[in-house]
Amino acid sequence: MKKRYDEGSMAAPDWSQCSAVESVPGRLGGAWVFKSTRMPVSAVFENLEAGASIDEIIEQFDLTREQINAVLEFAARSLAAPVLTPAGSPVNAHPL
Repeated sequence: MKKRYDEGSMAAPDWSQCSAVESVPGRLGGAWVFKSTRMPVSAVFENLEAGASIDEIIEQFDLTREQINAVLEFAARSLAAPVLTPAGSPVNAHPL
């Protein structure tokens, strides 16, 4: 079963902190979309996963390189952030 980037076992980015996207109730079920569009952020990741290039995504979905870069950079920063336990301490990924 294919996992979506906003679901699953990995911590999803807090898209509310990304200035390039918005979630509007009633627009695509409140999915995170590029600002002032109906283009879901997840479509970029799904197309990259399927082998599309950024240039192909720009052409196909009428997005700018800046929009795509903002989302990719935000996702990369989010994934690089340390995972915290409920107590607020970092998770040790390298047990002794």
